[in-house]
Amino acid sequence: MGIIKVENIRVFANHGCLKEETLIGSDYRVDLKVKANLSASSISDELVDTVDYVFLNNIVREEMDKPSKLLETVAQRIIDRIFNEDKMVTKTSVWVSKINPPIGGDVEMVTIKLSQKRKSLSK
Repeated sequence: MGIIKVENIRVFANHGCLKEETLIGSDYRVDLKVKANLSASSISDELVDTVDYVFLNNIVREEMDKPSKLLETVAQRIIDRIFNEDKMVTKTSVWVSKINPPIGGDVEMVTIKLSQKRKSLSK
């Protein structure tokens, strides 16, 4: 097994429960960690044998572009897409952070984390 991390993906998006948040938008940070068997790619040196981090970054950007009230919803969509589109991934963790959240006070960011293992296909 191996781990691929894509860290500090910076995006501007329109998430939030307040109408103003979805109109004005905010800066976000997304961090992603996936587990997969990387033994084949470590030998073959071929992109087809690994999880492409460009692919992971694109999923994050596409899902962050869809407005949601809750960061948890966005994180779950990212996880769902990764599992649906890359069968090599066995586990993923996603951190979604809102930079300078409008919560009254000097707060750098709020972060949610969701982790999920691939469900086994039992018959």
